[in-house]
Amino acid sequence: MIEFCGIELRHRVINASGCFDALAAARVFGEALFEEFPFAAYVSKTITLHAREGNPPPRLWESEAGLINSIGLPNRGLGAYLESDIPALARLPVPLFTNVMGSTAEEVGELVESLEERPEVAAIELNVSCPNVATGLDIGADPRGLEALLARVRALTAKPLIVKLTPNTADVAACAAGAEAGGADAVSLINTLRAAALAPDGSGLWLGGGSGGLSGPAIRTIALAQVWRVAARVAIPVIGMGGVCCGRDARELIDAGAALVAIGTESFRDPLAGARIARELEGSFTQIAR
Repeated sequence: MIEFCGIELRHRVINASGCFDALAAARVFGEALFEEFPFAAYVSKTITLHAREGNPPPRLWESEAGLINSIGLPNRGLGAYLESDIPALARLPVPLFTNVMGSTAEEVGELVESLEERPEVAAIELNVSCPNVATGLDIGADPRGLEALLARVRALTAKPLIVKLTPNTADVAACAAGAEAGGADAVSLINTLRAAALAPDGSGLWLGGGSGGLSGPAIRTIALAQVWRVAARVAIPVIGMGGVCCGRDARELIDAGAALVAIGTESFRDPLAGARIARELEGSFTQIAR
């Protein structure tokens, strides 16, 4: 067992938000999912205040050593999540981290305040990669703005607040420091990198949303560099993610300063990747101990 922000976890591997649908998996795998859940905690897909349909198709493009997605954060909104999803997710044998996103501080505050009232939710992850309606920039790309946002919502909950940083900024470590100064309990990174794909016939952009986010092994070394810089800058725990396919990849992120590792794209290829990588990671620690 390890401790993360006061929460006990059985190992260091969790899922990246949006990359493992536990409710869909339960319909496929049944009770087996609850008996052998592959992650030490479950991070929900991003929940917004109001329902979102997401981007028009096509939504995925497989690139060299990676995947570009333009899903667009489809979800049924906060009300449906509170009423239907949380009771179902509470059956999971691991702590529930809920990921939320708002385009204004008021929206984020309403989301956080609503989740504070739900004992099933162990921690809240703030997705700050959303464009700010006032500036047009990612909310998480401005260290001072991010500090102000955290200071505003910190008073609304006693639950651990994890900030999922955007990698699409000049100084991610400064943004992490801003989140810490505002009261964040942890940060997670990296989110996907902005990317685009052209239609095979050259007629224009392929993805229905225009651009998308690149994930997978192609971004692993970028994740390693950003995690290293952030871990050297802040005292709060860091969740590292980006292109993790095996225990060695996870171990490198931990050696760079991560406390936990999240699995994203690899779970699309192997739904049980989390459990496999956790075993391989534990084996790497055992070998060093010997």
